[in-house]
Amino acid sequence: MIEEGPFWINPGDTSLAFPDVSRALREPDGLLAVGGDLTPGRILAAYRQGIFPWYSDNQPILWWSPDPRTVLFPDKLNVSRSLRKSLRRGCFTVTLDKAFRRVIDACAQPRRGSSGTWITSDMVRAYCDLHAMGYAHSVECWSQQQLVGGLYGVAIGQVFFGESMFSRSTDASKVALAFLARQLRAWDFKLIDCQVYSAHLASLGAEQIPRADFVKQLGHLCDAGPDRRKWVIDAAAGGSIEW
Repeated sequence: MIEEGPFWINPGDTSLAFPDVSRALREPDGLLAVGGDLTPGRILAAYRQGIFPWYSDNQPILWWSPDPRTVLFPDKLNVSRSLRKSLRRGCFTVTLDKAFRRVIDACAQPRRGSSGTWITSDMVRAYCDLHAMGYAHSVECWSQQQLVGGLYGVAIGQVFFGESMFSRSTDASKVALAFLARQLRAWDFKLIDCQVYSAHLASLGAEQIPRADFVKQLGHLCDAGPDRRKWVIDAAAGGSIEW
């Protein structure tokens, strides 16, 4: 069978419509649509359907829905012995939504051995807008008042759609993820979307599930609970969990 190309979203299209994710290409895995814009409405509509933007500066906006999907259930986080030691030592201070722009800027820095980034200036602006609206959130990891790690993503209902993380100190991003998972459990979140598989995520407990199952779960989880809240660490709810 010959696959059709990705769906084109015309400039100025305000319908926020995407094709069914079953039409995504197998190669490259998950490419579904090209074009459109990064307005808050379109990004939120995409997440609700299991779609996310991912592209480089020299490309049009690309929209993806890979199969299988990599997810982390908050109660299945794998806390290794070394990470548990870092958590118990209390080497880092963890905060929520205290430095969103600094976190996304740090995540946008090219990784070692690479000169480019997929977090373009337009993506930074778009997610800062979502943060101002109460949808995008950050977890910060500090050491001696220096930002040494963190992550950011978008929360809709009972799902946190993770976008990126960074680390400037051993275990800093892992500590941020551990605190996120603990807090999300306290808030009755059911799912963390990790998008694409990596050995690093798998070591932390992420697993792959069929895209159809993922989209089915989004159908009810994204409509459960409040869409927006100001994130503050709930010490009472999270403090009862021993590392």
